[in-house]
Amino acid sequence: MQNCAIELKNIRKTFGPVVANDGINLQINRGEILCLLGENGSGKTTLMNMLSGIYQPDGGEIYADGRKVTIRSPHDAFKNGIGMIHQHYHLVDVFTAAQNIILGLDEAMDIGRVNTRVKEICDRYGFGIDPKMKVYDMSVSQKQTVEIVKVLYRGSEILILDEPTAVLTPQETDKLFAVLRNMRRDNKAIVLITHKLAEVMAVSDKVAILRKGRYIATVNTKETSPGELTDMMVGRAVTLNLDRPKYDNPEDKLVVEGLTVVDREGIKKLNNVSFTARTGEILGVAGIAGSGQKELLESISGLYPVKSGSIKFVNTDKTTVELVGKTPTQIKEIGVGMGFVPEDRLGMGLVGSMGMTDNMMLRSWREGRGLFFNRKKPQDLADRVWKKLDVVTPSTEFPVRRMSGGNIQKVLVGREIASHPPVLLTAYAVRGLDINTSYAIYNLLNDQKMGGSAVMYVGEELDVLMELCDRILVLCDGQVSGIVDGRTATKEEIGLLMTTVGGKEA
Repeated sequence: MQNCAIELKNIRKTFGPVVANDGINLQINRGEILCLLGENGSGKTTLMNMLSGIYQPDGGEIYADGRKVTIRSPHDAFKNGIGMIHQHYHLVDVFTAAQNIILGLDEAMDIGRVNTRVKEICDRYGFGIDPKMKVYDMSVSQKQTVEIVKVLYRGSEILILDEPTAVLTPQETDKLFAVLRNMRRDNKAIVLITHKLAEVMAVSDKVAILRKGRYIATVNTKETSPGELTDMMVGRAVTLNLDRPKYDNPEDKLVVEGLTVVDREGIKKLNNVSFTARTGEILGVAGIAGSGQKELLESISGLYPVKSGSIKFVNTDKTTVELVGKTPTQIKEIGVGMGFVPEDRLGMGLVGSMGMTDNMMLRSWREGRGLFFNRKKPQDLADRVWKKLDVVTPSTEFPVRRMSGGNIQKVLVGREIASHPPVLLTAYAVRGLDINTSYAIYNLLNDQKMGGSAVMYVGEELDVLMELCDRILVLCDGQVSGIVDGRTATKEEIGLLMTTVGGKEA
């Protein structure tokens, strides 16, 4: 127990009728990288949120260095040497890295001394960040670095990282892992919440598995395999083989030429983007976060105004329909079938206060007459999605905002693919989903493809893009830096294109 930094005993947490954590026992050791694995709704983030002071347990005990502690707030967590780096960064854009790092501290601000201390931390662990750089000039990985340095500056010895590689390129992921290994050598205790099994095998010392709110086991990474870890997560044997079936005679379905869009501040989000999406094909879209992926899908679906360029939908009789200038409603009214899984699940995709049935009905509410709606079809669809994608919810009437992020995603994806649209646009369709459900989604996308749909898949895992997609469109700074064959492209090739604009590094 000498190396034990944190010990959790019989931790329990409920949210109304939902049991998030049920008697969890877990040990976190110094000088180790522990990966926390589990399906959506298994309680991983909830458990770590209790360690970081965001939630308080309903039962059980927490020990830090052998002392029983009570953590009621993030301030309490920092006092016990615990710092958590969340998926969404909390930084002030107009401040420098150093100013963000000391934000909220009581100490008098001697910015020169702060810059020196931040540089010492960066040099010690291998971070590449200038303390004087403004946040608005930073890449995503640099912003993440600021968040990590922020908790180290506050004296954290136990670091919890929630899906830290979700928006990083392969090269940036390698740099992050090198930093984590340096921290491990410095006797820090590191917990990594991730769904990427390849990363688990590459960087961790031990893996702790949760299933349906319960602790299953902790295993040594060297003594296990991705298949065994998946079996423990799901409770049964799971086949992790990604298919890429070939569709005969693909045809152009969506032709985009010279697409340029500008935001309200006059900044180009897409610049002269051209490509073709075909029936019976999954066209992947890769790029560092903020490279124009969101604006691309929203422009095609009629949600984002287009400054110039053309988006043509090709009918079965080879005639074309121009979509630029049309709203989503107008696109639907002219008979262009389109499914859209947006990046913002609750903001754009679903109504959080509604249950699954009512959210399914949003797709067909215009078909109602007066005050009366037919609920049978939406109810049947909700039941099918609930069972097929194993949505963790007490009922189809349970508000979706009270579900875990992964289960919300299941509801949204299930609804959009149900109508088998000719064009299916998906933005991070498996973000936050466990490995088992992710493969179920991949199979559903392949079903859409083989049914003759043109599928666009914006993804962040290059391994998946290369295994699932027929072609991959790579964006950098709103421009097309290349379109590669998914069967022959390499990770290094795509990673390089993600950081190049017109053949030059961004």
